[in-house]
Amino acid sequence: MTKTMKNNRSILAAAVCAAGMALCSPGALATEAYVYNGNDSGDGSLRAALESGAREIFIETDEDILITTSLVYAGTVPLEIYGSGQTVSTVENIDILVVSNGANLTVNNLSFAGPGGFSIENRGDQGGETAGKGIFVDIREDQTGGVNINLSNVTVSGVANHGIHVSDCDLVDACGGGSGGAGGGSEASIIFNIHNVTVSDVGNGKFDADGIRVDERGAGSILFTSTNSTFTLVGADGVELDEGQGGSIGTRIANNTFSLNGNYCDPAIMNAFLPDPAEAEFEDATTTEQDIPPAVTGSPDDTCIERSVDLYDSGFVQAYEFALDLDDGIDLDEAGPGSIRMVMGNSSVVDNLDEGVDIDEEGEGSISIALTDTVATGNTDDGFKFSEEDGGSVIGKATGNITTGNGGKGSVYEEADDGDLIMVFERSSSDTNNDSMDTGIEAVQEDAGTGTLTVRDSSITDGFDLGGVMLTEE
Repeated sequence: MTKTMKNNRSILAAAVCAAGMALCSPGALATEAYVYNGNDSGDGSLRAALESGAREIFIETDEDILITTSLVYAGTVPLEIYGSGQTVSTVENIDILVVSNGANLTVNNLSFAGPGGFSIENRGDQGGETAGKGIFVDIREDQTGGVNINLSNVTVSGVANHGIHVSDCDLVDACGGGSGGAGGGSEASIIFNIHNVTVSDVGNGKFDADGIRVDERGAGSILFTSTNSTFTLVGADGVELDEGQGGSIGTRIANNTFSLNGNYCDPAIMNAFLPDPAEAEFEDATTTEQDIPPAVTGSPDDTCIERSVDLYDSGFVQAYEFALDLDDGIDLDEAGPGSIRMVMGNSSVVDNLDEGVDIDEEGEGSISIALTDTVATGNTDDGFKFSEEDGGSVIGKATGNITTGNGGKGSVYEEADDGDLIMVFERSSSDTNNDSMDTGIEAVQEDAGTGTLTVRDSSITDGFDLGGVMLTEE
């Protein structure tokens, strides 16, 4: 919206009120606020505009805005902020913009920059500090309907914690990620739309801090649309959507790049703290838990090191393994009676430190997939992984995709219970993926359901690993 258009609207509103029309109740003209300087506070500042209760904020100044404490919007009515390329920055380890009462949020043409320089050796969550976020929307426990977040032409960088965090979880940062996440939430759904958004160099000062993180508990769902956006150099997942109870996850992703994410638990630093050997197997009745390495302590962040121990029925150790908890390009987790639907096209998933795309569904519900013209290459583990742990199905189509040079398999599709696994590949290719079996596509249906894999006009030079699945090549 141009300045002339905004001024014309204000003049028209003033004329209407001057004529005594009933719509002009006291304070009606306070729905807009203007930012005329880059000051941290005071008249004409962004902070003053947020505290005014205005629903629309227009940043008129050409100055960038430097703050020392969080900008907080405590209202419940929708908030819209319109910039024209300015940056809101801070040298402090703080949340930059906080929407504390679950209001709908729209931000256009504005950047948010933290101090940067965070790493596992320069954390943002030590010494009594709380790692700062770029944008944080906290949803009230009594909310219903939908909470709408719309970001366009927005950049977030340099914060220790999540770049953008939307929390419908009463435990907030203690909510936990993945399907095991705890906490309760409201009945509201989260409708999150982004266009031309860049999230870069965030989440490097705290374990499990993502580029975008959505925690949804309660009955609501997550509906996430991302176009023309980039997620890079994020400490944990580029995007993580966690739906922990009654709702579903629906995503539409187009023209996105997910690259170089997941390196907070930096192997160049943390491998030195793994025991030698990091994994081992034993014969029964030969090794007790006291004989194997204990959990690691004394590293820069001990939560980075996963320790698993398998026991024989006798109680003796069968095997142990230590591994670093690295992260993905995009990670969706749904637990409870809901499904996951992923539509993804014209995107690149490159050089992430774990899987490129990692999708997990457990409980009642299925996974449906439409992947088109997307490249997964150079990821440390699998290029694409879709795993359904209970009675739901995995059904989808992959068209024009490329998986090459991933450290695990090119693509993995797993259905672990009574549902069906039905996948179709067309005009796709897979080569030089380097798990121990050099597998292009793994497809496994473990129980009573049907398993079919149809491959048309495709080149899968590194082959198949199938279990309970019938392959048809055309």
